Order: sequence, then C-alpha cells, then structure tokens
Amino acid sequence: MTKITKRSVDAALPAAKEFFLWDSELKGFGLRIYPSGRKMYLAQFRASGRLRRVNIGLHGAVTPEIARTEAMRHLSQARLGADPAGERDRRKASPTMKEFGQRFLDEHVASHCKPSTHAEYKRSVEIFINPKLGSHRVIDITRADVVELHHSMKATPYQANRTLGVLSVMFTVAHTWGVRADGVNPCWKIKRYKEVKRERYLTPGELARLGQVLREADGEREAASCIQLLLLTGCRLGEIQTLKWDYVDLEAGLLRLPDSKSGAKLVAIGQAVIEVFKTIPKVKNNPYVITGTVEGQHLTDMQKPWRRLRKRAGMNELRIHDLRHSFASDALQLGEDLTMIGRLLGHTQIQTTARYAHLKTDPIRAAANKVADAIALALTLPANAKNEADLDTAA
Repeated sequence: MTKITKRSVDAALPAAKEFFLWDSELKGFGLRIYPSGRKMYLAQFRASGRLRRVNIGLHGAVTPEIARTEAMRHLSQARLGADPAGERDRRKASPTMKEFGQRFLDEHVASHCKPSTHAEYKRSVEIFINPKLGSHRVIDITRADVVELHHSMKATPYQANRTLGVLSVMFTVAHTWGVRADGVNPCWKIKRYKEVKRERYLTPGELARLGQVLREADGEREAASCIQLLLLTGCRLGEIQTLKWDYVDLEAGLLRLPDSKSGAKLVAIGQAVIEVFKTIPKVKNNPYVITGTVEGQHLTDMQKPWRRLRKRAGMNELRIHDLRHSFASDALQLGEDLTMIGRLLGHTQIQTTARYAHLKTDPIRAAANKVADAIALALTLPANAKNEADLDTAA
C-alpha cells in the first residue's frame, strides 16, 4: 500500500497478471493495473454483504486528485447504505428510450389499443420522440428533457400535446414493468399548449355545391359514396371505410358495427341512407361496402380523393371530420336535443356532445329579440310614464 499520487501511479509497472495498488490513506481507493499497461482508478466497498467495485476512470483521462475525490463520494454513499455499484448496474441494464419505445409498441399498445391508436402512437414514437430522446436511457429522462421536447414542438401545439400524452403513457408503463422505479413520471404537471378546436359546418349552399360534385364524380364513385354516407350518418371515417355488407341491415334500418372508437354500436339510418346503399354495387369476393383497388380490401386512402372533391366544390379547407360536425349541427337546428344527438353520433359521454350546444342559435336569437324589443319599446315611452305599470304594459 502506498499513497496514490501521480508519481506512484506512473511508477507502477504492468505485470503478467493484473494487480491492484491500494491507497494508504483512503481505505477502498485503489488503482487496477492491467497487463496491457492500462491503469484504472476504482473504489471498493461492501454493500448488502457483498464486495463491490466501481470504476472511476482511466489514468491520464482522470488525475489522481479527481479520482480520490470521486472515490470519497462513492465510499461515503456506501457507508450511508447506498450501493453505487448497484446503481451503475441498473443504469447499464436500463434500455434506451428507442429500445423501450419499440417494446412499448409491441407489447403494450398492440395488446391494449385499437389499430388506429397503435398507428398514432407509432408515429409519435418514431417521428417525434426517438430523434430527441431515443439515445437517452429511460431512467435518466428528467422533466427538463420532456419540457424541452414539448417546447420544440410549440409550432404544432396539437401534435406537441399528443406526443406528451404518449410519453406519459410510456413512463406509466415503464413503472408498471419495473423499467423505472423512482415513482416519478417526468410528464406530470407539464402544461399543455392551448388548442383551438376547429368548428366548421356546411351551409345549405355548400351542401348543394358538394352534392353536385358528388353526383358528377363518375371516376371516383367509391370515394363519392363514402362521402355521401358520412354526410348522412354522422359516422367517423374509419367506421364507413371499414364497413362490411354483413354489418348493413337495410330492412331494420341499422348498421351493426362490431367495433368503433366507443366499442360495438348500432347506427340508425334513414331512408336517404338506404337509397345510397342501394346504388353501391357489391363486388364479388369483397366484403366491404367501400371497395379499394386491392382485391378483397376496402378503400384505404380517402384523403387524396377527398382533396380533389372538395377542391371542385370550392372548399379547400373542409376536413372529412367536419362532415360529422355538420351532421350534429343540422340535428340541433332541427330541434333534436343533446341526448338524442349523442346517441346518433355514438358518444358515450354527454360532455362530448355538449360542445355542440352553442350551435342551437334559433331559440337563443328568438329570446334575444324578445328582450331587445321590450327594452327598445320602453325607451320610446314618455319620460313621465309610471315606470312599472307602463313597462309591464309594453312587455
């Protein structure tokens, strides 16, 4: 044993086998000399009854003084009951975010989420999370890392918030699987960006223009039929795209969907919808109503034909999902209450349907007119009128 200094380390010559040089002043601080001549500073201690070692750094890259300070830190932690070597092993065993993200998609999302959700999660992981955090180990991710990622996406607030949500689920699963054991989800309490919800509804004039375009879309009959069904049922795009003839009961006036965003559901259809179904030919050996170019498959890409159709109608900003909003808007204007509209749309929560409540403007305008007319009339009364009696008469 000797005090480990630059002079003593330089003087330690390699041998046929590796050996240790231990410091005479700091018990547990040592130097490992390899036959190759490489020299590694280390700290040795006992943790949970086991002899443990932690490498500090190679001589040359680390000075003896720095190595001594680092050794003192490890040894102090060990005396307080910690296990620096165990922490090192946990770090080595911890997967990177990219590795864990793939396992998360394969084992959790594939088993517990719908295919559309799986696709959205996969997109967030591969396009947004991996480029920023993929090389980081799961146990090393801090709230600051997540905030930085979220902030880098501020130009697209909706996608930033969805990515943050995916990350939050990932860390919850990481704790469940024991990949991360600190009990802290670094996504918690990070403020989401404000999202401005788009509310776009078709006017009668726009419906007329779109109807004409759909009638004239001879080269895109499948896409036109899909749009017609979306307009007349209020269904989601995926529900119509993947609709099979087996689910269509024209006699009962029902679509019996075995799966949807809210689970299995029945969709009541009117006579106008039945007439559309009667115009759609059934394709041999293809179970789908809206058929695609691949034999036996449904039409998978509605965005491209939709962009062409809406351009012809002069509504380039109209989204397919806006057709569902228009269905709800028209139902409100026709006097249907929110409970009935929720049933028509397949909502499981009345709060989801309540976002359309402000669209029922006719009764509100009637009440506003009544109040304004009464006040306007009162303003024209003579100044010496008996206020209460005359106001009551005016009202």
